[in-house]
Amino acid sequence: MSLIPATIVTGFLGSGKTTLLKRVLSEAHGQKIAVIENEFGEENIDNDILVADTSEQIIQMSNGCICCTIREDLRATLQDLAQKKRKGELDFERVVIETTGLADPGPVAQTFFMDDEIAESYLLDSILTLVDAKHAATQLNDRQEARRQVGFADQLFISKSDLVTADELAALQHRLAHMNPRAPQKAVHFGEVAISEVFDLRGFNLNAKLDIDPDFLKDESDTDHDHAHHNHEHEAHCDHPSHAHDHGGGHHHHHDDDVKSFVFRSDRAFDPAKLEDFLGAIVNIYGPRMLRYKGVLHMKGTERKVIFQGVHQLMGSDLGPKWAEGEKKTSKMVFIGIDLPRDILLQGLEQSLV
Repeated sequence: MSLIPATIVTGFLGSGKTTLLKRVLSEAHGQKIAVIENEFGEENIDNDILVADTSEQIIQMSNGCICCTIREDLRATLQDLAQKKRKGELDFERVVIETTGLADPGPVAQTFFMDDEIAESYLLDSILTLVDAKHAATQLNDRQEARRQVGFADQLFISKSDLVTADELAALQHRLAHMNPRAPQKAVHFGEVAISEVFDLRGFNLNAKLDIDPDFLKDESDTDHDHAHHNHEHEAHCDHPSHAHDHGGGHHHHHDDDVKSFVFRSDRAFDPAKLEDFLGAIVNIYGPRMLRYKGVLHMKGTERKVIFQGVHQLMGSDLGPKWAEGEKKTSKMVFIGIDLPRDILLQGLEQSLV
């Protein structure tokens, strides 16, 4: 049986997760989806869509979707669903997990890698984070959970953008890009998102078959949405990236988010043993604060790219395609985390080079 793709939908209270899910659940898209609600006393989706008052944990819907509410742990629910699918008792093609608005998506993502049985049945496709444009500034300032949700995202959907001015929206997008430059941003209206922008994004791969995001190795100056970020070597002299490009666009933000990203680049090859020792030590100490990290590496001793990714303490690496004829061999790594010691990381990576 091929792996069942799973999508995690997260976002702060009121950001529009339920609206997005209702759309996914009620639209005639021809896909059979199992939705798992990690309920936490919040308003339930099913109250609106499913009038059936039933004690049964799993409810089958008219368009082929299935709904279940977790009253125990996620692992047990995922195992139960996979088992029922194998036996032919339930028919679904993918799973969507809605986390509570106060949740850190990290442990939910880790479930897919920590547990062999789950890892053999599911493939974590991506983490989608909804951000409420109207209240985001306050939420991001006041609540670490909201910042962590942004740091974890593979895709950011900005809801309620019609309720703010163009300048406010631009300032929010600018801020989100500093916190998480890897996640594309899209303003959405009332959860109206094409299914193709929600599923099969392949944003999350700790599994063996790692797909490389083709833009990932591009120099940031090549891509327009990102032209302002991280274009100075290691940014070592720059503690707060926003000062470098406040060109009077009204973007300068005075808050200093604890969730930040930075990039390491080098044309020198890494020494595999040194790098492994260094990353092992870093993950051991700072793992809980490392939300997402990802890299395409130039390693001594192989003609192929080495792709590595991690979430918290979990790290995976794999051989990618060969470096193309004439392609410049460059290592590039992105780290997104909470108050990570940038200097220690940059220095350690520098010392792990050949």
